[in-house]
Amino acid sequence: MGTIFTSIIEGEIPCHRVWEDDFHLAFLDIRPLQPGHCLVIPKREVAYLFDMSDSEYSSLWNAVRTVERKLRLATGCERVVVSVVGWEVPHVHVHLIPTDELGDFPAPAPCDFDASQFESLARSIQEAGE
Repeated sequence: MGTIFTSIIEGEIPCHRVWEDDFHLAFLDIRPLQPGHCLVIPKREVAYLFDMSDSEYSSLWNAVRTVERKLRLATGCERVVVSVVGWEVPHVHVHLIPTDELGDFPAPAPCDFDASQFESLARSIQEAGE
């Protein structure tokens, strides 16, 4: 069984499409953080952004750039915030949120992190996968 986004792609669930090509679909988010908040998704269902092939990944970001330009022109916003969370629906989706100031996007609060751990964490990341 596919995700809700697959059902949208197949026309089983309606959406407000704003752009589409053979491999991607962009539509308005039904729970927008700002007017014009869009989602850009690949039509092929992939659960995790970094599981996409290199060509699919590049193609997705080209689609995101295309929609970002259209969204910025249509809304007159100063910047479009890009967010890829990946937990809500197991189908890659990029949020594009029109903003005019930092307060237009609810940034998460910083975590409680002991500064003495930065060096060991940085080293662990540097050495991972070697």
